[in-house]
Amino acid sequence: MKEELFVSGRNIPNIDPYLNIWHWQIPLYLFLGGLAAGILFFAGYFVVRGKEKEMKTTVKIAPIIAPIALILGLFALFLDLKHKLFFWQLYTTIRLESPMGWGAWTLMIITPISFIWVASYMKELIPGWNWKFDFLEKFEAFVIKHRVSLAWIMMIYAIILGVYTGILLSAFNARPLWNTSILGPLFLVSGFSTGLATIIWMSKDANERKILSRIDLVFIIIEIFLIVHLFMGFLAGSETAIEAANLFLGGEFTVSFWVFVVVIGLIFPALFETLEIWGMHVPKWLPPVMILFGGFMFRFIMVEAGQITRYLY
Repeated sequence: MKEELFVSGRNIPNIDPYLNIWHWQIPLYLFLGGLAAGILFFAGYFVVRGKEKEMKTTVKIAPIIAPIALILGLFALFLDLKHKLFFWQLYTTIRLESPMGWGAWTLMIITPISFIWVASYMKELIPGWNWKFDFLEKFEAFVIKHRVSLAWIMMIYAIILGVYTGILLSAFNARPLWNTSILGPLFLVSGFSTGLATIIWMSKDANERKILSRIDLVFIIIEIFLIVHLFMGFLAGSETAIEAANLFLGGEFTVSFWVFVVVIGLIFPALFETLEIWGMHVPKWLPPVMILFGGFMFRFIMVEAGQITRYLY
């Protein structure tokens, strides 16, 4: 007779000992989605404010990055899908309580808007550019005539996209680290900051960079506040929430989070942007690169750490 000792009734691949089904594709998708949302929001914002000429890079040049980022993000998401041939069923199954459903339709709307926005400035960016078909010329004229209205629509969907990148995680109630309403605003602010960083990096106008740096500095301060509030909420919560916070307060993600995300991705860029606003020379690429690095590491760490946290069973 063979004697066996069962210590657990669970042996589910990728679930035990902890969830491990989301890899690099998801944080990359969340990062690119937030970055595109930030770029598109501020492109629309300065058009609505009537500062299209003063903010040329923000309104006309940087938005070229947005559709590219959205396509790459969607491709990364497609790579993560288990049943790739059936992705279209997400659009035929309407569930208002599904964050993924809302996100899918948001991307379906904002992606073509980003292409239309870029196309409407092609004649200004490329001398001699002409559309080969008359209906495209007419459509371009229609877009230019109603550009402010398009800007409002683009801004609204950019906000929804930025918030969605956080809500996608917070909707997972079984993961304590993700199960917080702070993630939506936090990912929105972080995404807008990375969008601003991209524009600052691309801009050659010192005045434009200074305006954007001031705005970005406010977003960095808000992001730090939300991060502090996030951990305060965890530490005041249940035992599982405290365990989730401890991953960053002495646990395995302590160094990577506080060094790569908070210090390199937030505090140092805020310091450098402040010095630049005061007139000191700072390499213009340095703060944006640090913000982009910190923004990606933030999403990568949150996705990885969230899969480790769980409720006791």
